[in-house]
Amino acid sequence: MSLRLLVVGASGRTGRALLELGLARGHRFTAFVRSPEKLPQRHAHLSVVQGDPLDGEALARALPGHDAVVSALGPRPSDALRGRNPVLSTGAASTVAAMGAAAVQRLAVVSAALLFPGGGPLVGLGRFLLRSHIDDTRAMENTIQHSDLDWTLVRPPRLVDSPDATYRAEVDQLPSGMRVSAWLSWKGVAAFLLDSLEHDLYRGRVVGICH
Repeated sequence: MSLRLLVVGASGRTGRALLELGLARGHRFTAFVRSPEKLPQRHAHLSVVQGDPLDGEALARALPGHDAVVSALGPRPSDALRGRNPVLSTGAASTVAAMGAAAVQRLAVVSAALLFPGGGPLVGLGRFLLRSHIDDTRAMENTIQHSDLDWTLVRPPRLVDSPDATYRAEVDQLPSGMRVSAWLSWKGVAAFLLDSLEHDLYRGRVVGICH
């Protein structure tokens, strides 16, 4: 079944992987991006809409006719370290409001495995260094979980550039357990998002995924 998906954060690594895999599977996409020039893909089934993902009204105007929204939104690494701009929580509030206004119900969102407990001292150090980003991510999840949407939150570990799109998934925990060596490719995250939407999996669930 072909889906029509709107992607927030489409110009990032996960977003670009999602478009590549999804277009190959026959889906139609709208990429909602601040800077269209940063999006390399061009395809007959890909529409690009320039807009700020933190602008709920602009997002609502782009949403009618879509089957679902995928958010791969994330801060720049430097902003994540410095605690600048709560882009995830602000974007979640805009997305939830826009989807309510446009009567689009299905939402899949990329979160972070660091929100799972455990992992030892090195993982704990990562949480400390990224504490502002983690607070923003937790607030984002809270907004989505308390919405009326049919949501899926996916928490991957460290992401790497690899052609391997395989993944393992488990509800409420990372399949490998929280450890420094856990990883997944951007394509693996994209494959999970597409599989979840295509097969209507993990509604209302937090899912850990890793290689």
